[in-house]
Order: sequence, then C-alpha cells, then structure tokens
Amino acid sequence: MPPFQGSITALITPFKDGSLDEAAFRKLVEWQIDQGTHGLVPCGTTGESPTLDHDEHRRVIQLCIEAAAGRVPVIAGTGSNSTAEAVELTRHAKKAGADGALVVTPYYNKPTQEGLYLHYKAINEAADIPIVIYNIPGRSVVDMSVETMTRLFKLKNIVGVKDATANLARVSQQRAAMGHEFIQLSGEDATALGFMAHGGVGCISVTANVAPALCSEFQLACLGGNFKRALEIQDRLMPLHEALFVESNPGPVKYAAFKLGLGSDETRLPLAPIGAATRKLVDDALAAAGLAAA
Repeated sequence: MPPFQGSITALITPFKDGSLDEAAFRKLVEWQIDQGTHGLVPCGTTGESPTLDHDEHRRVIQLCIEAAAGRVPVIAGTGSNSTAEAVELTRHAKKAGADGALVVTPYYNKPTQEGLYLHYKAINEAADIPIVIYNIPGRSVVDMSVETMTRLFKLKNIVGVKDATANLARVSQQRAAMGHEFIQLSGEDATALGFMAHGGVGCISVTANVAPALCSEFQLACLGGNFKRALEIQDRLMPLHEALFVESNPGPVKYAAFKLGLGSDETRLPLAPIGAATRKLVDDALAAAGLAAA
C-alpha cells in the first residue's frame, strides 16, 4: 500500500491575537485523528505558510509531529520559490521526524521545465525524505509537465504528486508514464471523486479541516471501489467544497472551523476577513453537510 493515501488534511494554522495558537492547533490535530483522518499536512498554503516566519514554520511542523505521535503520517509543507530555502525547510522537516515533505512548484519566478527539474533534484539530494511534488498552476503560474514529473520520479526521494490542476486526464497520463507506484493525491476537493476514479489514491483536502469524518469515509469508499457511496458523500459535501473557495483560501475554512469551535477565524494580511455573503454561504454549506455549528 502507498505510504500516503486516503483523506489527508491540509491543516489550517490557528492564530490568536496575531500569534500561533498552539493549544488550538493541538486540539485540531487530535480531533482530526479521532475523526478518522489518514494523514496531516502542516504549513501548506491552507496553513498560511507564506505569512509564517521561519521560526513559526518550524514550530508548526514540530507541533504537528508531536501531537500526531506517529498515529498518522505527517507530510510537512517545505516549498519555497527559493531553492536554498526549500532545502533548509525540507532538512528541518526530516530532522523533526516528518514522514514526508510537500514541495510546491516555485511561484512568481516562473521557472522553465528544466528549472523545475533542477529545483526538485537539489532538494532530493539535500534531504533524505519522501518528497511529494505540489503542482498547482493556479497559484504558482507554472505547470509541471508529465515529462518533467517522469524525470523526477526516477530520483530516489520523489514519490508522488499533489495534483491541483483539476485536469483529470493528468491522472491517467501520469499513471501511464510512471505506473501505479507513483502516488497521486488530489489537491482539489471538488474533483476528487473523478481523480480517484482515474487512479488516484487520496486527497490533500481543505474541506477535511471541518468535515474529517465525511472526507475519510469518502476516501475509503473510493479506495474500496464503492463509488455509489462516494457519490452520495460527494453530493453532501459539494456545497462546502464550493463555499470554502468563494474567497481566498483559507479565509472561508477558518471561518467554518471557528463556527465548529476549532479556534478563531483570524487570518494574516494580506488576507482580509471574509465578507457577510461568504459567511452565509459557509453557514448554509455546513448545514447542508449536517455539520453542527457552535
């Protein structure tokens, strides 16, 4: 079985008066595991990694590893548009005891495919830890090709991809190029059902922050080939999948977590508090999913 599969939560980072709320974060991790989550990703985009300083970034990863206590794998977000910084963060994740590293394609720089290859090759050589490529053209502006990914999979530590392209053909194309041993995780909740049907083995999910039990059941149904049950859960969760991205992530999901008593809805600038219309959409979506608000 793949080391990373099922419902893997892209964790929010709770803040209180501008600082990391360690108690709320530990509570969130414990609740996630109790609810059946299969893995955790601290310090991804949903965790507001762009506005965490280096000490906070390391602390969040350490907190997650400590709280998870080996019960589920922890894939630490360690990406950067600076290769040297990504190397340093990935080395730290390895030293802290993470089970893997999630490394986003460099944003803003707009590297070529060769630049992407050399970036990941340098991280692969610097830190002996399983590396999941995070391909998200919508945020990074660059799209790693199947050919580049195939080159990278030949390296020792590159094990798979978090695919947020929403292009379901990619799953089959990547499967054809690299085989079933290449771990394919969806990075897009709304299309995760199709992704799984094409041969994916899990999802790194935003929605799982607030609906971990349902997301876990959804993934287990897909992995077990019970797509009838998966579709029933998809229909229940779809309003939430949509509402959580009406404004920039993680604003809406932090508000949803706040409504469920999982910490404040505080984000860091440049993310503004979400508007009243978005709050109403999230409230309605939580109700549609049968999730009780505090």
